Amino acid sequence: MAKNKKKSTRPAKLTNLLTIVKQAVLSGNYIDVTHAQQRKKERNITRPEYEYVLKHGWHEKSKDEYKIEHASWNYAIRGKTIDERELRVAVSFDEKGMLIITVIDLNE
Repeated sequence: MAKNKKKSTRPAKLTNLLTIVKQAVLSGNYIDVTHAQQRKKERNITRPEYEYVLKHGWHEKSKDEYKIEHASWNYAIRGKTIDERELRVAVSFDEKGMLIITVIDLNE
């Protein structure tokens, strides 16, 4: 008797992620979740710094995570600020738009 295979309930990852992220930043259609607000303050990362990374960085696919509790993907965008500070910004999406999940200073 064959075992029933569980069908994956994970949604497919976005294929045009960087385009969507750039559009969200340029239109201002994003929200910093509480966790991101705390991390920005702790790590002295400014809005212009992480916005620059979101507009000019690259998708660090190996750092993407599926969050079961939210039934959504967290995507990692990595890049350098104008002053060469290397950041990783985790973003996700819900019905309201893009969510900034956290910001990390990779030089620390």
